[in-house]
Amino acid sequence: MARQKDPAVRTQLLERAARMLREREPITLRSLVAGTGVSTMAVYTYFGGMDGVWRALRQEGFTRLAARLEALVVPADPVEDLVAGAAAYVVNALEHPDLYRVMFDATVDLEDLEAAEATLGHLERAARRCRDGGRIAEDADPDRLATEVWTVCHGIVSLVVSRVASRRTLASGIPLLAAVITAAGDDPAACRRSVEAGWAALRPPQGSTATASTSTR
Repeated sequence: MARQKDPAVRTQLLERAARMLREREPITLRSLVAGTGVSTMAVYTYFGGMDGVWRALRQEGFTRLAARLEALVVPADPVEDLVAGAAAYVVNALEHPDLYRVMFDATVDLEDLEAAEATLGHLERAARRCRDGGRIAEDADPDRLATEVWTVCHGIVSLVVSRVASRRTLASGIPLLAAVITAAGDDPAACRRSVEAGWAALRPPQGSTATASTSTR
């Protein structure tokens, strides 16, 4: 009878691999299991080998992003919804910078490409709400708007995660996103208010000691 797999072991190995990435430690079969209490056979049991570890790491970044997006409360304001989704993307990258870097490593295959691509679906749905609700022009392409919003956020957070820029750079997301959405047809004043409301998700809750979120002020 085959031994039942323990999901906790798989998670433990993924977390360790992510930490080793963050601390720039070389990841090998033996170094990955060192100190975990499991043998090298566990890497084959749960991942099929080291190539599987890298695939799982890349997928895990998208899995955590999807979970964060699914947990969002959808606001009535579609522009705020669009920007809140973008802010969730940024927060996910700030909380998991090691996984974030692997997420976009095209040299590593994904376990589930469709699931990874679906994370952009939240922004696309919100952008369609913007068009259907009259916040952007009728002839505006919501998928293009979603991609432009994602591009802005990806560019900003990549600079922060790679430490090329400080977290203060996140504040530039407000005028940049407002410019992109206004160009699609939204009223400038209303757009700015909605963007500020959605981007506020980057600010930690009152009394929070979380280090992943950051104030944009």
